[in-house]
This record gives sequence, structure tokens and C-alpha cells, in this order.
Amino acid sequence: MPNIRQLFLDHLAPTSEFPLMLEIERAEGLYLYDHTGKKYLDLIAGIGVSSLGHRHPKVVEAIKNQVDKYLHTMVYGEYILTPQVSLATYLAELLPTNLNSAYFTNSGAEATEGAMKLAKRFTGRYEIIAAKNSYHGSTQGAASLMSDPFFTQAYRPLLPDINFIAFNNFEDLDKITQKTAAVIIEPIQAESGIHLPEENYLAAVRKRCSETNTLLIFDEIQTGCGRTGSMFAFEQYQVIPDILLLAKGLGGGMPIGAFIASKEIMQVLSKNPLLGHITTFGGHPVSCAAAFATLKIIQSETLYQSVQPKANLFRQLLQHPLIKEIRNKGLMMAVELENFEIVQKVIQICLEKGVIIDWFLFNNKSLRIAPPLTITEEIIQEACAIIVAAMDEVKV
Repeated sequence: MPNIRQLFLDHLAPTSEFPLMLEIERAEGLYLYDHTGKKYLDLIAGIGVSSLGHRHPKVVEAIKNQVDKYLHTMVYGEYILTPQVSLATYLAELLPTNLNSAYFTNSGAEATEGAMKLAKRFTGRYEIIAAKNSYHGSTQGAASLMSDPFFTQAYRPLLPDINFIAFNNFEDLDKITQKTAAVIIEPIQAESGIHLPEENYLAAVRKRCSETNTLLIFDEIQTGCGRTGSMFAFEQYQVIPDILLLAKGLGGGMPIGAFIASKEIMQVLSKNPLLGHITTFGGHPVSCAAAFATLKIIQSETLYQSVQPKANLFRQLLQHPLIKEIRNKGLMMAVELENFEIVQKVIQICLEKGVIIDWFLFNNKSLRIAPPLTITEEIIQEACAIIVAAMDEVKV
């Protein structure tokens, strides 16, 4: 009988030629444990998903309570389900008044797809503008928003009428016109290696969208739910979008996404045609229960208030000649090194020492650090010591 590693290689569709191949037996708090019992400090939180760590007791309790009541009942939007209503209502309480209607999906990519359809339907326009080096998902519509042909050339033709602006380029905002249905942008660019907006840039995007009656979509799939030091990153820039995308950290480890707009905008999906956007499993009751518990914990314990001090400690302790620059917004961090070869070596050595870090889709020169928001100062000190020691071992 083949072992589980061989069965993994034989029967699970691959996404790369060099998967990490960690055989995970269980997870708890900040740590993953493999089949030998070795523990790994998860400094990437499942790529921003496990903001409360793994299997937070209150999230697990919410999941178990919902499982005892019901699972799937009907396609999204037909039945009144308490987990969906509770989550949507709580989001409306946390968000500005114009973001009061939520459509729940299974993932961030699906949230992107729904928002694109919504923008076209509401405005009657076709053009969508995205920022270069942004990432909004890998489904065909979301992938059409990627500017780098390296990741999309093999799948063309993609959606038409997609155009791009350079992030932080004020002159490019003139490309937003009366033909533009929506501009979709990350308040902080994640997969490019954590790039922050320049002063007044997001306000200028908002102004140009308002001038042209273009909808502004903020993709907070990675930046939302406390990651950057506030519940939502846009709060720090005092710019309010027309549509907000959430996922990853929203579910506390369960799959869920959302696109959120005003009732006025969202209602167009319900008519002409009827059922203009439907999903079978979006807003699954168990995922919604987990998300509601997750948001309540982040908000009630104000976990986002400790994010910046923890980020400052990372920056203070990560000192090494190999480090060219550290960019961050809260606990979204990019530690830039010389090249991908060095990044790979540091990642591998850290893995051997029991610390999981990663790199970025559009920036392979930088290490990704995005731990659970619950990480302690003591564990940060231990983690940084291991990362610095790993850099000491790298032969440049």
C-alpha cells in the first residue's frame, strides 16, 4: 500500500513542481504538527487565513454548535438562515453605512467575480481597471485582472475590456473615464511584496471614480479583519469604497468570502435577469458561524490594537546584512533580500528549524511574514532569532 505522501503525488492535482510536502497531522494555536510530532511555527497563517491561530476554541465551538443544527439547506439567498443573517448584520454594524448589504461566497476569487458582475450590471459599462502587480484570484475573470502575462498567457483569451493603472501613479488616474464600470484595487498591495499607497493616493482614486461615476472596489481579502492594525485597512486612509471584498481571515479557518455594497447597488442582481448571481454553497451556515465568531473575537478583544507594536518588534529584531528592506502595514510584512535563490535557502533552513515563512507571487526576492494576530512578543523573539540564524547559515 503506497504511503500518504505517494498518494498525494499520485492523486491530488499539482499546483507546482515543488510543493512543500509537509505532512500535517494536527494544528493548534500558532503551530502545525507533522506526522512525526515535529511542530512548526506558522508565520504565514495559511496565507493570511488563520488570523486567530489554528482551531481557536471559540471558533471551534461556533462550528460545532452549527453542525448540530444544520448544514447546507438551499441555494444562497432563498432561506432565512441565522448564521448568514447574524454575520451580515454584524458586518453592517462594523462598516460605513453605505456598505450594508453582503453577498457571501466560498472564496476571495468568487467575491471578485461577483463584484465584477455587480459593477457591470449597476453601471451598464464594461471596462474594469485594475492596478498592475495586483492579485485578486485565479479564476478566469479574476485572473484577467493580473497584469503579468507570465501567469495568464497560457489561459488566453481572458476577459475583454480590462485595463491597468500603475499603483501610486497619479497621472494614470486619467485612464478612469465615463466608460469605466469599476476600479478594483488593494489598499495595500500584497503579492507585489507589500507596497503601501502614497499619501492621498487612495483619496485621489476615490475622487476620480466619483467624478466619472465609476464604482470603487477595495479588495481587502488579505488586508481585512485586523491584519493591518484596524479592522479594515481603508479605515486608516479615510476613503470609503462602493464595494468591499473580504475573505481569508474572515472565516477563522473556514472557507468564506464576501462582496459588500449598498442595498441600492446590490439589488440589481435580483432582477433583469432574475437570479443574476447565484451560488450553491456560498454563505454556508458553518462558515458563516465561524466568521461571525471570528469577527466578534477580533473586535471584542481589539486584537488589531496590538498589531502595530508586534510589527515594530519584528522590525526591531530582524536585523541582518542580507536584509535590504522591510516593508509592512501591521502584520503584513515583506523582508526583501538579494534574490530568489537566497529567499529559497532562508525559507528551507527556517522550515528545518520549525518556522514557516514564504515568498510572494509577484515578488520572489522578499520573505512573507504574516503570523496570526494572536502571536505573542515572546514567540516573535524566538521566531526572529531563528530567521536571523537561518540567514547566518546562507552562503551567498
